[in-house]
Amino acid sequence: MSETLELMPEDWNRALAVVAHPDDMEYGAASAVARWTSQGKTIAYLLVSHGEAGIATMAPSVVAPLRMDEQRASCAAVGVHDVEFLDHPDGLIEEGPRLRSDIGRVIRRHRPDVLLGINHNDSWGGSSWNHTDHRAVGRALLDAARDAGNPWIFPDAGEAWNGVRFVAFSSSPFGTHGVDIGDHLHAGISSLRCHQTYLDNLGGDPLDPARFLTQAAHRDGPRLGVEAATTFEVIHV
Repeated sequence: MSETLELMPEDWNRALAVVAHPDDMEYGAASAVARWTSQGKTIAYLLVSHGEAGIATMAPSVVAPLRMDEQRASCAAVGVHDVEFLDHPDGLIEEGPRLRSDIGRVIRRHRPDVLLGINHNDSWGGSSWNHTDHRAVGRALLDAARDAGNPWIFPDAGEAWNGVRFVAFSSSPFGTHGVDIGDHLHAGISSLRCHQTYLDNLGGDPLDPARFLTQAAHRDGPRLGVEAATTFEVIHV
């Protein structure tokens, strides 16, 4: 992790966020999304699963619609109203051609300048181990960004789109860029709070969205020279 951060480029108009589960974007990235929608940028979300396996004490058939509704409310809190779900199995998402094709089809339809995701690396830093779905979706997103621009790859998945400039991954231990979220942290906190059913069933000490997100933002702010920031690992396509 570098000591200082570059400013995240904001000379773009359309972004597509692609993550594995409901709530993935809300642990930091949502505050940046609130900033960008306030600037008039168009941002859509694609959830690869319904998050149905995320609560051990509740049946997947009950959890899926609850978490989908919470994600829609969470998106609305940061100015996002275009939310789409694929149907890959939570906890068993596989990196490969099917996932790349499904993501690439949505990229070609939305034609974004920027793709957003969350940490795709093996760990969160130190001795931690990242969730298999996060790793699979992040890596597939990088491949799909390239696939989308090649008319001979997945030719039945819509007209090719090679306008993606970069992919930005939130919560990466290799953050390269930062976004000043001082005026939008409250929206990010509200967005995370929308996942109340999930948060209530995490087990252990309850997570306080305000404390968690505020501490992280104030930790990363000085690296950007501001009071509160969130970080992204930016990879150019």
